[in-house]
Amino acid sequence: MDIDNLIKQSELFDIFINLVKIPSPSLSEEKVADFIIDFFAKNGIWAKKDNYGNVVAKIEATDSNKQPVLLSAHMDVVGDNSPINPQIDDDKFIATDKTRTLGADDKAGVACAMYLAKKIKNADFKHGGAEILFTRDEECGTTGIHNADLKNFESKYVLVLDSDNLGEVLIAGASYTKFFLEVHSAKSGHSGVDIHLKDRVNAAHLIAQLILKIPQGVYKADEMGTVTSINLGSIVAGGTENCLKTLSGKEIDNYTKYAAQNSMTNIINPDAYACFSIRSSERATEEKLKNEILSTIENFNKQYEGLAKASATFEIHLPPFEKSEDDTITKVGEKAAANIGIKAIVSSFHAGAETHIYANETNKKGEKFIPCLLGIANIHNMHSNSEFVEIDSMQKGFEFVQEMFKVFNEC
Repeated sequence: MDIDNLIKQSELFDIFINLVKIPSPSLSEEKVADFIIDFFAKNGIWAKKDNYGNVVAKIEATDSNKQPVLLSAHMDVVGDNSPINPQIDDDKFIATDKTRTLGADDKAGVACAMYLAKKIKNADFKHGGAEILFTRDEECGTTGIHNADLKNFESKYVLVLDSDNLGEVLIAGASYTKFFLEVHSAKSGHSGVDIHLKDRVNAAHLIAQLILKIPQGVYKADEMGTVTSINLGSIVAGGTENCLKTLSGKEIDNYTKYAAQNSMTNIINPDAYACFSIRSSERATEEKLKNEILSTIENFNKQYEGLAKASATFEIHLPPFEKSEDDTITKVGEKAAANIGIKAIVSSFHAGAETHIYANETNKKGEKFIPCLLGIANIHNMHSNSEFVEIDSMQKGFEFVQEMFKVFNEC
């Protein structure tokens, strides 16, 4: 099978291949947006670009007593504006010629939503309608979803078509908080002449002791996986300052090793820093971890009062996507999966996505959105030149989201 034959056999893959062939790095999605709006116009579906360049579309309900559902995916991909040359490998996979990314993340989701929109428009069963949001810049800054006017949408339930494993129904996701730790000693000195003085303490040594008292790795887990974690990203101390100034323009194989080997050892370090990431799908557990860290720092400061002081800064970069008590989408996903003969994988994920933004916003009616991250294809090696998608899985993924729409409207 080749690309042309696949396109002739399936409208879903016709849409997908056409999307893939349009380069759309973050904040350069205009041509993809135009293709989508043209497709919707040809199929009698209302669509437009919002003020930020996201694509918004709507299909009216055929039964006003039923609720609409919001389909969401992002138009940008990891990559540049170079040509994309999709090909069929082993009659099973859509891949590229290995010169750049394929962009199945998230054009598989966009294609499924577009094709489903056409199906819904022509559906012969009663439904509550569908709303669609295709965003810009998910990969780099999530500025598309942040600039979308979510209060214009009537839907309460959101299917975000952006997971990389068929059948996943991900109903919680972790926040991302940057935790910055610093230790400063009151007095510095020469590591030889002043090393015996009791009022000179080494901040690098102290921060190492302090870090050992701070949790590392999984802080809490449950039946769905990791709930809260903390990861030490870096440790930098004062002795590296001068050598870091010399790095400009140098070609060095390992900059971290170079900095360590060429740092000053003849000073009693007055300054030391460490940076951590904290991820959690539960606000309460994240707050518990933060309070534990602050208590550890408070005890440290009492121990070294007058000699050194530690402090912590927490910067929230992404709020948590907390599990909702409303399990409607979970039940719909499980029933739909069973109906088409696949297994629903209900779980949480320990990373960020646009679900997190939805979960912390409200719709036109003031209701809190209830999103899930839905797996509509098996996508491998995402964000790399070796990216590929399983053809059969994507076809099944479309059937999955289509069946979810039907089951949702049976409620």
